Amino acid sequence: MERGTLVEFRLQGDAADGSRQPRLGTVERAEGKKHWVVLDNKSQPHTLHPRQITYVVAGESFRVADIEKFWRSVESFLDPSSLEVAWEILVEGSDTIDPKQMAQLLFSEQSAVCCYAAYRLLSQDKLYFKQKGEVYEPRSAAQVADLKHQVEKEIQRQQELNGFFDRLQQGLTGEAIQWEASDRPHLLQLERYVLQGEESSTRAAAAELLKHIHRPDSPQSAFQVLVDLGLWDVHENLFLRRNNTPIQFSAAVLSKVQERLTMTPPEGDRQDLTHLKVYTIDDESTAEIDDGLSVETIENGRQRIWVHIADPSRWVTPGDELDREAQRRSTTIYLPTGMIPMFPLELSTGPMSLVQGQVCCALSFGIILSPDGAVEDYSICISRVKPTYRLTYDDVDEMLELGIQDEPELVALADWSRRRQAWRETQGAISIKMPESVIKVNNDHIDIDVLNDSTARNLVAEMMILTGEVAALYGQTHHLPLPFRSQPQPELPPEEELMQLEAGPVRFSAIRRCMPRSEVGLTPARHASLGLAGYCQVTSPIRRYADLLAHFQIKAHLSGLPLPFEAAALNTVLSSVTTVAQEASFVERQTNRYWSLEFLRRNAETVWQAMTLRWLREHEGLALILIEDLGLELAMRFNRAVALGERLDVKVTSSDPRMDRIILEECSPAIASMASSARS
Repeated sequence: MERGTLVEFRLQGDAADGSRQPRLGTVERAEGKKHWVVLDNKSQPHTLHPRQITYVVAGESFRVADIEKFWRSVESFLDPSSLEVAWEILVEGSDTIDPKQMAQLLFSEQSAVCCYAAYRLLSQDKLYFKQKGEVYEPRSAAQVADLKHQVEKEIQRQQELNGFFDRLQQGLTGEAIQWEASDRPHLLQLERYVLQGEESSTRAAAAELLKHIHRPDSPQSAFQVLVDLGLWDVHENLFLRRNNTPIQFSAAVLSKVQERLTMTPPEGDRQDLTHLKVYTIDDESTAEIDDGLSVETIENGRQRIWVHIADPSRWVTPGDELDREAQRRSTTIYLPTGMIPMFPLELSTGPMSLVQGQVCCALSFGIILSPDGAVEDYSICISRVKPTYRLTYDDVDEMLELGIQDEPELVALADWSRRRQAWRETQGAISIKMPESVIKVNNDHIDIDVLNDSTARNLVAEMMILTGEVAALYGQTHHLPLPFRSQPQPELPPEEELMQLEAGPVRFSAIRRCMPRSEVGLTPARHASLGLAGYCQVTSPIRRYADLLAHFQIKAHLSGLPLPFEAAALNTVLSSVTTVAQEASFVERQTNRYWSLEFLRRNAETVWQAMTLRWLREHEGLALILIEDLGLELAMRFNRAVALGERLDVKVTSSDPRMDRIILEECSPAIASMASSARS
């Protein structure tokens, strides 16, 4: 190339999509064997490799001062729509064309300006022509139609995005907005960034969105945007969202519920036990009533205990819409803010439950115990019962304490429960009695109550354990595949070592640490902590799908019908529902912890009495403590020597429930005394 030749060139980092004005310059001189020195329109020199030169304006010599005038002349010819006319002429013959020929076709002349304008049109065109070496080939009509459709979609996408940003800004200023369906994917990008953090596939898109509204790039920032928009609550349960826990029931499930309520399923053959006095005993807030208790006097003055379990399987058929939904959920989830039921409430709190004063369908376990509390005889029947009393644990405790003579059955049940517990202890049962906190949130008010050791609660617990033992005995006797629950024998510390620990929470904490997780299988095996040779949970079929599976199997066998689930099929279902139930249990624990930390954050000035339970990392001074008034166990770091079981006063230094962080500090006796005086 001679000095003064005008060229188009690219520098490293320049976009190749024509998004900026092209770089034009005049050749100054050769540099070495291959390179050229080119002066741009500001006389800045650039040393270029031939690959960086994208077009050479032939036939004329230019000065730097001519570049701007040349470009203005070219711009007057840059009408992309003119290419469509050329394409329509060339497409049928599929003829190729170079910039010089295109200049003649479009502008009827081949001047330097027209040839370069033709080159610019062809090189930037994305619709009608594609480059093949030094020439351009017209695309087929089908290809052009498809590309136009893509362009239209991109234009629509950009319009929707602009509309979304407008609505987003309105929402952030507090205006009422009506979201469009096209907004959902963008909001979902923020949600996924919150839930999955840096691992989110939408992380880059969410970061761009946050940048657009001048917010920091972080999951916490994305969370705040969703709160500011009123889409999420400030206490949004992220554990539920991460677990994809279904909150609502689908229209198909609710339709099936209405169908069942309209066309009540037949009861079938049932043993009439409506003559028995039946007690249902639960917390006052319990709405799904799935167990009731009776005592029947039989020959020789002996007593038969009856445990009646609600029969939701009357309303559900394996494989139907309700069953599939219950299997998908696997369990009712109990949260401080309310429960998420396994079955729709129209069924679970109504016809599925044992409702006081109504004739209800049940699966009843009649059990005769030996004087020491062992199972001597039992029977299981598909029954009809009529619950007599709906009692709370407090009601029963009060009645037993007062020794009310009109309810001797309750006294008998309490006596049998004590014998059962004593018998299980002779069988190696391990009792761990740690304080249990119940957290309730209502209208943003948090209450934490501690469940104290109660005769009524022990009574019900023992009767449920007894029923699980009988169900396992029945399954073992008749070789039924059932969801048997077992627990390996723990390796406990030596007795002398345990006895050195303070009795109560400290010792129980040490034992609990050694307890292995329970397991579920199709054959009975020992359950170490219960002290039973076999155990099968059947007492909560409205709330636990594994219990419902046991009902399906036992009811079919009692009726002489084929089992709904053979061993292989039952094992597959159990594997799935056990996993889901474990995930639900994790959601419950994490949600309870969130609200406990929020409670402590709100009560940061309160001094709490605590007890050291055990060391987590003694060399770092990190211990587990129990706040006794709340039944909460928390990690705390000490900078002094403390003994296990030592009581101390603590208060919250900082608490961040969303980040799952809490820092506690020990209070001096003087501060604790002042706080106690202030409370009184």
